[in-house]
Amino acid sequence: MALPHWEEQPTDLAAATREIKAALRAQIAASGRSVEEVFAVVEKHLRAEVDDIKAAKERGETIWPVIDYADIEAGTVTPADLAKLRRRGCLVVRGHFPREQALAWDESIVDYVESNEFFDNYRGPGDDFFGSVGSKPEIYPIYWSPAQMQARQSVRMASVQKFLNSQWKHESEGTQWFDPERDSLYPDRIRRRPPGATSGGLGTHLDPGTLDLWMTQAYQQAFRHLFDGSIEEYDPWDAAYRTAGPQYPGSTMCSVFRTFQGWTALSDMAHDQGVLHTVPIPAAMAYLMLRPLLPDVPDDDMCGVTVNQVFPASEKWHPLLIEALSGIPDVGAGDSVWWHCDMIHSVAPVENQQGWGNVMYIPAAPWCPRNEQYAVQVRDAFLSGSSPSDFPEEHYERSWSNRFQADDLSAIGRRGLGLAVTPA
Repeated sequence: MALPHWEEQPTDLAAATREIKAALRAQIAASGRSVEEVFAVVEKHLRAEVDDIKAAKERGETIWPVIDYADIEAGTVTPADLAKLRRRGCLVVRGHFPREQALAWDESIVDYVESNEFFDNYRGPGDDFFGSVGSKPEIYPIYWSPAQMQARQSVRMASVQKFLNSQWKHESEGTQWFDPERDSLYPDRIRRRPPGATSGGLGTHLDPGTLDLWMTQAYQQAFRHLFDGSIEEYDPWDAAYRTAGPQYPGSTMCSVFRTFQGWTALSDMAHDQGVLHTVPIPAAMAYLMLRPLLPDVPDDDMCGVTVNQVFPASEKWHPLLIEALSGIPDVGAGDSVWWHCDMIHSVAPVENQQGWGNVMYIPAAPWCPRNEQYAVQVRDAFLSGSSPSDFPEEHYERSWSNRFQADDLSAIGRRGLGLAVTPA
């Protein structure tokens, strides 16, 4: 059964929502199963995962896997740690960068913004992308500092990205969906939250897209097992069809495919000081995608999902999943934190924060058709010091002479931007 699909945002979202929901329900019914039966399979599996996480917390266990960078570099990560990473879909890499390096990067970012009088010229947040889930994080719209680019193009970053990419099935159906050994250097911002800060945090949400997850042909194929009666075959680690198809405008702020989202700590952060939380169950995406098809959701509603906002996860529609929300352990400067691209996540609120809370956002975004296409825009932004096209057009760095320069690119950096690499 062919599903209706839209490669550009439909003009009547309510009508399109009703149409796609009716078509998905009919496709599931054609398999001989009802939406309720398929959802019950998912709910049973997730109930077991949630109960396991809650029991582990009661035993005082750390929910997030923690792996030393030295083991990733040496290829000595244990099978048990690999199994936990794939089950939980998130990871803390201890000692990803030397502590002294991370602290020096943090200091250099301060020098970078202050030397360019950033605070005298800052105009406030350039978008309301997080309006659907509450408050905004303390984000600086800075992309091209030497510190950020040095981290993005470093051998240590490339090693971890390759390790994380290798957890995914990147070849299937005769197609290589991405190159696990090459990253596209997706540029993102920094967060700096000072001691004594009070922050409302950031509500539970996920980032891979919004209505395009149901409405574009590529994602309909990527999530085919959720809607064709073969729910038991759904694999949240299969990249099939995710890396080529377009996302229509207004669907998401991220034009690329990320295997993992991530950040690198530039300061020490205690687990109770307004840190990242996730629902550490990669397969939870099946629940999120099927939930709007149940009869208690209005036909023109996707459980609050709409365009120009992040995909919200809520107690109202997803109470089972919220039960499993789990924070990171204490992290130190130089550690990095990673979570599967489909994963529900949030930032906890904090009052009178103890210590700094500073990070550089650097994901794993392997080279693939979608990411190669975006790399053209990234190159232009890099060379001109502009804000990348996924982000508000603020362009603070265009006139900053001490931003990272093309001559400073390493071979990894040049490959990540799609530039020719000079032979050694």
